[in-house]
Amino acid sequence: MDIERIKRVGIAAACRGGKVLQEHFGKLRSIRKKGVIDLVTEADTRSEAIIIDTIAKAFPDHAILAEESGTHPGSGGRWIIDPLDGTTNFAHNLPLFCVSIAFAVDDRILAGFVLAPLLGELFVGVQNQGARLNGAPIFVSSTPMLADSLLVTGFPYDHQTLFDSLIERFGRCLTATQGVRRLGSAALDLCYVASGRFDGFWEQHLKPWDTAAGFLVATEAGARTTVFSGAPYSIDKNEIVSTNGVIHNELLNLLE
Repeated sequence: MDIERIKRVGIAAACRGGKVLQEHFGKLRSIRKKGVIDLVTEADTRSEAIIIDTIAKAFPDHAILAEESGTHPGSGGRWIIDPLDGTTNFAHNLPLFCVSIAFAVDDRILAGFVLAPLLGELFVGVQNQGARLNGAPIFVSSTPMLADSLLVTGFPYDHQTLFDSLIERFGRCLTATQGVRRLGSAALDLCYVASGRFDGFWEQHLKPWDTAAGFLVATEAGARTTVFSGAPYSIDKNEIVSTNGVIHNELLNLLE
């Protein structure tokens, strides 16, 4: 496996997708709903198409799992793509959104690429090579206690069915920490844990394309990532907790 070539193609695909998002930002002509509040725009679909085209030209045999177009069969590796993580932010002209691309072999994430085009930030994680932001190494925070931490979370699109448990967890975490933020992009949330901006992140009802790339970036930056029970996280799980490691058990206790 030529991981350096994977890295070059992953970055190129993210940049091409990000350019599409920049071109559409603030100029949307149509927005449709996949669910009650789950949005999709022409920016999502155009970004995904150009990302897939970039990857397929370099690795025509590889499989692809993409948010909008689903599964594209193949072998030798699989790319997991969210062409626009933070669509609701994008639709409301908030610059907190990103392209998220991961590369996996046998469901083991080997590389992750998260580009926030309007913020000018590219996060890259490669297995056993660390994590970087715009080429500079990044690491999780050293915050020693939950009481001193700043957390981030997200709410699923079907939050009405989980409202009580969501609010209970949110309240416990808000009371026990310096604060809790809600940015609207799980991929960025994980990258912000990786870079020490947040000390911990939790969310549930996520899809593989929401977390695959950010999970690898966070892991390579030193994060500990599990599900709410403390069991190891994998992309087929629909809940995630990622922290600097030091506050992890404290946070898990609040999420029970």
